[in-house]
Amino acid sequence: MILNYNHTEIYYKLEGQGPTIVLLHGFLASSTMWEEFIPKIAKSKTILVIDLPGHGKSGCLSETHSMELMAEVLQSILEKHEINSVSIIGYSMGGYVALAFVELYNHKIDKLVLLNSTPAKDSEERRHNRDRALKVIARNPKAFISMAISNLFVKSTQYQYDLEIQKMKKEANTLPIEGINAAIRGMKNRKDRNFVLKKFSKEKLMICAINDPLISYEVSKSLALQTNTELRTVSGGHMSLVEKFDEIVKICV
Repeated sequence: MILNYNHTEIYYKLEGQGPTIVLLHGFLASSTMWEEFIPKIAKSKTILVIDLPGHGKSGCLSETHSMELMAEVLQSILEKHEINSVSIIGYSMGGYVALAFVELYNHKIDKLVLLNSTPAKDSEERRHNRDRALKVIARNPKAFISMAISNLFVKSTQYQYDLEIQKMKKEANTLPIEGINAAIRGMKNRKDRNFVLKKFSKEKLMICAINDPLISYEVSKSLALQTNTELRTVSGGHMSLVEKFDEIVKICV
């Protein structure tokens, strides 16, 4: 399906019957990351997956894809189909978008799951690394993509997931450079939403990996406590949907 948002095509799929679950992918990915996951949770559910702006089959909307902008895209799709309540599972960047959606449309959320994600804003070091990434992309986008995808996995176990890593790299290399850059700027400039998560009074869950190379597990534990959010822990790195697929399914079903 296609949503025309500000004269730009946004691709999404909506299928099934029952309560709606929205699946939001991460940076350098697309709705395809959920292909194996959907059949596991789709029984008696409506599943909505989206290619966020500048990713997958969706076009770019601006030089910066803020988390708020992407949340508004989601809201436009929900309005189009007259969907008034959803649960959201947001992976990494998708979690940032989910939190922006909670802040803007709190009354529409029944349940929030942050998978390998955080309500915290970027640290100064991380913001600096995002600026460096923009410079690397300008010189050699394929090198950046290769490094970024590999870094989702713990170095000592990357060989175990070589097929998955190569598949992810192949897809990421099809993304428009302006879309990649827009997402980086949006993540860099996103605000802290610890207060949003703490204020959200319905069911909420953080799924964190002990050896996540991108999001500190110890920090996540602290934030879960501060925001009164249930924390579920798995082993492995940042790509828990690949590394610990069965565990993630059990937690989310």
